[in-house]
Amino acid sequence: MSSASLPPLDPAFFDAAQTARAWPFEEARKLVARLEKSGKGEALFETGYGPSGLPHIGTFGEVARTTMVRTAFRLLTRDQIPTRLLCFSDDMDGMRKIPDNVPSKEFLEPHLQKPLTAVPDPWTNEFASFGDHNNAMLRRFLDTFGFDYEFASATEYYRSGKFDTVLLRAAERYGDIMKVMLPTLGAERQATYSPFLPISPISGRVLYVPMKEVDAKDGTVTFADEDGRDVTLPVTGGHVKLQWKPDFGMRWAALGVDFEMFGKDHQTNQHIYDKICAILGGTPPEHYVYELFLDAEGQKISKSKGNGLTIDEWLTYASTESLGLYMFQKPRVAKRLHFDVIPRAVDDYYSFVAAYQDQDVAARLENPAFHVHYGAVPTPDVPVSFALLLNLVATANAEDTKVMWGFISRYLPGVSAATHPELDKLALYAVRYFNDKVKPLKTYRAPTDKERAALQDLHDRLSAHIGSTDAEGLQNLVYEIGKTHEFEPLRDWFKAIYQVLLGDDQGPRFGSFIALFGVAETRRLIADALAGKFLKAA
Repeated sequence: MSSASLPPLDPAFFDAAQTARAWPFEEARKLVARLEKSGKGEALFETGYGPSGLPHIGTFGEVARTTMVRTAFRLLTRDQIPTRLLCFSDDMDGMRKIPDNVPSKEFLEPHLQKPLTAVPDPWTNEFASFGDHNNAMLRRFLDTFGFDYEFASATEYYRSGKFDTVLLRAAERYGDIMKVMLPTLGAERQATYSPFLPISPISGRVLYVPMKEVDAKDGTVTFADEDGRDVTLPVTGGHVKLQWKPDFGMRWAALGVDFEMFGKDHQTNQHIYDKICAILGGTPPEHYVYELFLDAEGQKISKSKGNGLTIDEWLTYASTESLGLYMFQKPRVAKRLHFDVIPRAVDDYYSFVAAYQDQDVAARLENPAFHVHYGAVPTPDVPVSFALLLNLVATANAEDTKVMWGFISRYLPGVSAATHPELDKLALYAVRYFNDKVKPLKTYRAPTDKERAALQDLHDRLSAHIGSTDAEGLQNLVYEIGKTHEFEPLRDWFKAIYQVLLGDDQGPRFGSFIALFGVAETRRLIADALAGKFLKAA
C-alpha cells in the first residue's frame, strides 16, 4: 500500500548530483554501487517500527532521513531505477508490558505476552487489536507528513507465507544461527535460547522456550507448551516468529532490503543481523547508524522517562520543516532535543530557504533546505526572524497575533497576514512559544552604573529618530553608544541590553528590534527598565 506519490525530480540536478557531498548523497552512492554489483532493478528502503507504543519524533526522523537518502539515490540514478520505502511494523511481537496510557491495565493483563495483533484494542471498538490500532496511528502519522511509503505488518507477512521460504531455510540452518547467537548470551540464557518463538496453541502467547527438536525436513519445531506437553508446530504460516535479532536478518534476506538505518543502540547488534541475513541466503543491506537524542541535561531520551520532546510538542511551536532540518543536520552527532533548540532550528530553516533562491544547482544540493523538501523547495517570504518575533511578543505583552501585526505592519508597510501567511503562522508559533516556554523563565537584572549611563544615552539619542524603521541606521547608533561608553568587548554592551531590557542573555540585532518595536516604544522600554519596573520583588 503506497500512501503518496513521489514528487518529480528536476533533471537539472542530475549532473551536479554526481559530485554532491551532502551526507544523503554519500549514503546513496553506496547503494548505487550495491545495485550495480547485484544487477538488481529496484532499490528497497526499509524502516522498522515497534507498535507497542504510539509513533514518536524518532519515527519521523527515521522515515525523513531515509527519504532524504532515497531522493539522493533517485538523483544519482537519474530516476531510472524504481525505489520503494517499506515501513515495517513488528506487530507480531508479544506484549511484554502494559503501557501507561491505556484506559485500563486490568483489561489487558490476561493478554500479556500475546502478539500485539492478538491483544484487544483497549481504546476503541474501531480496530481489531492493539497492534491494528497503533498501526493505524502510524499510517495516519506518516500520511500527515506526506511520506511516500508502503506499510507492512509482520503478522500479515508471517501468516500469508511471505516469509515461509526463509523460515524453512532457518530450520535447515538452525545450527548456524545458534553459533551466531549463543556467544552473545549469558550462560543461563544459552541453556534455554531458541531463535524460534512458537505461538502457544493453548494460550496464544509468544513463548520463550527451548526447542526439543528442529526438524528441517518437515519444517517443524517441537517444544513443551504451557501445560508441559510436547507440541510440534510448522515454522511456516505464522505458527512461530523469530526472536528480534534473528528477525532483523531474516527480514532483510526474505525481502531483499537494500538500505536500512537505525540508532546507535542497534550498532552492537549490526554484525549479528548481517551474519544471520547471510546465513539465510541474503546480502545484508547498506546501513546508516545515527546518534541518539539527548535531553536538556545530556541524558539519553527515553520514551518511558518522557524526558524528551514529543512531535506534537515540537509542532505546537514550530513547523514540520524546522523539525526536518533538525533531523538533517549532523545525524551522527548526539544532539540535545528539548525546547531550547526550536527557535534556532526555525530561523536556520528560513535562512537556508532564502539562500537557496540565489544558489546555483551544485550549491542547492548542499543546502539543507533541498533535503528537507526532498528537492521541491518552496519560496516563503518571511521578512522577520523568529528570534525577533519572540522578543516582540515579550516587549509588546502579546497574547495573540493581532498585537504582533500592529507592529509588523508599521515596520513593513503593505505586509499583512493575508499577504504573508507564512509570517502569520510564524507569529502564532512565537506567541505560543514565548508565553509557554520563555515567559515563565525570564529574569531581568538591574544595570550597573556604566550600563545605566549608556542606556540613558541610548534613550536620549533615540529621540531624534522617532518613526524611523531604518534597522541598519539604528544598529549603527547602538554600536556608536557602546563604543562611546567604552564597552570592551563590545558584546558586553549588547549582553547588558538583552539582560536589562529583555530579560535574556542573547537576542536579535537590536537595531532590527527597535525598527520593529518602534523607537518611541523602545524609549519607554528603556525608561521602565531604568526605573526598575522589570525587577522581581525581592
